Amino acid sequence: MIDKLEMFLAVAKEGHFGRAAQTLGVTQPTLSAGIKQLEEQLGVLLIFRGSRFGGLTPEGQAALIWARKIVGDTRQLREEMRATRHGLSGRLRIAVIPTALTWVAKISARFGAAHPNVGFTILSRTSSEILQMIDDLEIDAGISYLDNEPLGKVSTVPLYDERYMLVCEAGSPLAARSRVAWADLDGERLCLLTSDMQNRRIINRNLAAAGVTPQATVESSSTVVLVSHVMEGGWVTVLPEDIATFLSMGKPLRLVPLERPETIHAVGLVAPWREPHTPVLEALLAEARRMVYDR
Repeated sequence: MIDKLEMFLAVAKEGHFGRAAQTLGVTQPTLSAGIKQLEEQLGVLLIFRGSRFGGLTPEGQAALIWARKIVGDTRQLREEMRATRHGLSGRLRIAVIPTALTWVAKISARFGAAHPNVGFTILSRTSSEILQMIDDLEIDAGISYLDNEPLGKVSTVPLYDERYMLVCEAGSPLAARSRVAWADLDGERLCLLTSDMQNRRIINRNLAAAGVTPQATVESSSTVVLVSHVMEGGWVTVLPEDIATFLSMGKPLRLVPLERPETIHAVGLVAPWREPHTPVLEALLAEARRMVYDR
């Protein structure tokens, strides 16, 4: 039944039989037959469908919760048996907010040195996408904000508190300052992350609290695009210190600390709430805790 539940989860996520079949590497008739067999086994209709996917039935919505739990537990069992036989191995899937991508490299480097048989797949996603991917069993963990918006029931390891830096050209009038107030950004040509990013919503609140109308002439989901625009001249951007330092290294740019906002936001490792965790995920959480302790 596990393979049929995997099919059901794929259809529920994609909302389309063809795309779900592609993600699973099976034909659409095979997928449709699998869903029908699952419905026959459970004795209920799970999906409204005519010529196309029509959404989950009420029974399908209830079954989705159980399917995620059963598939998650099955994967955990496989991981534990594999770890018993071969030690820690496999692949960790981690989704990360764009401003924390340098931090995931720190964690994967430390973890990989201790556990060389574990590989990583690292994706850049918004905070809301990360939580959805954890719910959908698409990733094993994420790095995101811990205290700005509701997380739900998850395991967390705080990594750092954000400290914001203004990134500007070396010749900018703001470059000579030792510190910049948020109010000083009024009238500046800003390039910022897109509004679906939690970092942008935090920056907007900080600007609004300083009496500045949050506006950006350039918006992007990529921090590289933001710093590239600063390099081209005329723009400034605001980024957390670590990613700002990394992207500005060796470039004719100046990083100026922004005044400390009233509310400080923590970023950390986020994992599904499960006791116990898989051996690999438990080792990742432990490594993250050690990394923070060693700082």
